Amino acid sequence: MKDQKDSAEDISFTEAMQGVTRHEHDKADLQRNHIKKNKDNALYRRQAATEVEEKVVDGLSDEAVSLVESNEELVFANPGIQFSLLKRLKQGHIPWEQGLDLHGYTVDQARDMLSKFIYEARRDQNRCVLVVHGKAHTSESQQALIKSYVNEWLQRLNGVLAFCSAQPKDGGTGALYVLLQKIK
Repeated sequence: MKDQKDSAEDISFTEAMQGVTRHEHDKADLQRNHIKKNKDNALYRRQAATEVEEKVVDGLSDEAVSLVESNEELVFANPGIQFSLLKRLKQGHIPWEQGLDLHGYTVDQARDMLSKFIYEARRDQNRCVLVVHGKAHTSESQQALIKSYVNEWLQRLNGVLAFCSAQPKDGGTGALYVLLQKIK
């Protein structure tokens, strides 16, 4: 058996490549579905119109989220956060140092503002901040869209340890106290 293995390894590269033909061109066709990107091409325009571009900033997507009710209280804590600390946050006993009001912003604008605000608050060594997302009471049929997105985004942002709905004096269920991890 060893003799068969040795003889198989002794085959030269030239012998191994016998019968292989050279590829005729050296450029890859990277066009999606082989549709040339010509704006005059109706097929290209149709495909481009049906594609939805997902925007992601700092890992925060503008994709659909699970909607929360406008009066629903939000509470989130990363693993390892002590219950007593979360309770103090919920009762408003940890003073917030900076605030962000997201009223009137689009989802994309709110995502960008929130990401930048959390980053800067951590850089400034803030322990707790207030984020006002509103309740979407402009129409009874309107969902609390920004609130729903903020709920999802804060759970994904680096440095957010916990958050919960604020006390009525600070906005109630239309705002959140956000507990931040200090930058070392």
